[in-house]
Amino acid sequence: MRVLITSPVFPPDLGGPAVYVPSIGRFLMERGHEVRVIAFCSDDQPEGFPFPVQAIPRGPLPIRYLRAFFAVLRGAAWADVVYVQEHLALLHVLAARLRRRPVVIRIMVDGAWEIAHRKGWARGDDIVTFQGRTYGWKVGLTRALQRRWWGWASRIICCSEFLRGILVTEHDVPADKAVTVLNAYHGPRAADVPETREAARDNLGLERGRRYALTICRLMGWKRVDGIIRALAQLEEDVVLLVAGDGDMQESWGALARDLDVEARVRFLGNVPHDQIPLLIRAADVFVLNSEYEGLSHTLLEVQAIGTPMIASGVCGNPEVVEDGVNGLLVDPADPDGLAAAMGRILGDPALGVSYVEAAHEREGKFDREQTFARVEELLDRAARRA
Repeated sequence: MRVLITSPVFPPDLGGPAVYVPSIGRFLMERGHEVRVIAFCSDDQPEGFPFPVQAIPRGPLPIRYLRAFFAVLRGAAWADVVYVQEHLALLHVLAARLRRRPVVIRIMVDGAWEIAHRKGWARGDDIVTFQGRTYGWKVGLTRALQRRWWGWASRIICCSEFLRGILVTEHDVPADKAVTVLNAYHGPRAADVPETREAARDNLGLERGRRYALTICRLMGWKRVDGIIRALAQLEEDVVLLVAGDGDMQESWGALARDLDVEARVRFLGNVPHDQIPLLIRAADVFVLNSEYEGLSHTLLEVQAIGTPMIASGVCGNPEVVEDGVNGLLVDPADPDGLAAAMGRILGDPALGVSYVEAAHEREGKFDREQTFARVEELLDRAARRA
């Protein structure tokens, strides 16, 4: 089977698809399939992968998508099936359709909500509130286009039960067309990061005698790093927040840190290389994901595997990874006071953090790479054969 995969991000950039696509690509090749990737990427020529990668470089968004359209149009002629990681997927799916190739879409978000939220069309409503409301012709058009490209797909893979519920109940996608395949983790585990917490900090140049909270995310508004900064301001002076990732909100959140007089305790690390992320997770006392939206976070899976206590917002797919009070803590992303209390609990009670890590390790099998990727392979193969 020849599989063309499209992705909205790719290493060295951070983001869930940047973790998922190299992993599923390697898996499919190990199973004897041919793989090619077309991806938006800051590196013009990504190297180190066993499959060819065509990078769509940064630039004006309309031009990027037109370049991607023609790249997919060419690539689909070679493929038996096109596997689209959804992100404004209309042109990708249209290109495959023009080549009469079947498409399987994997969704990590209700794309209409993401666009409306980013553009300010949804009045700041979260993804749940957004469902069923009307917001004007721009949102209506976006929803209509999204339903169109979903309609063209052979199957839609949802990375969480939460997302599948939205497709089936809110968008009338047939129940047998929308399939839940949980995100899989394929990366370093605790045994692969032998450094102690102190050794990891020394390797990263972090001062001793501090306690470190870590968040890893694209710096987009719904990631709510501002809530973590507000929570940090309520914690003791020895607590430092490390922020790995880049994006549109860095300047605004940096200004907030200055206003709250915690600028020296908030460190924006930028787009950290992937091979340093495990060491960064090991160095942290607590990991915090405070987003208003997550499909099912790859970063939470990585933190769970490496073994750092987790705090996550209790929204969307996060509770499918973190069970409150069992393997971590869940918080309201709009409640920095509650987040400060949760961070204080873990930072002040190392034994509690250890118990959460142990419970998290027991749940790793739910996200096993072999099982989840084999299900994806089956769906891709079925789509190709039906075509």
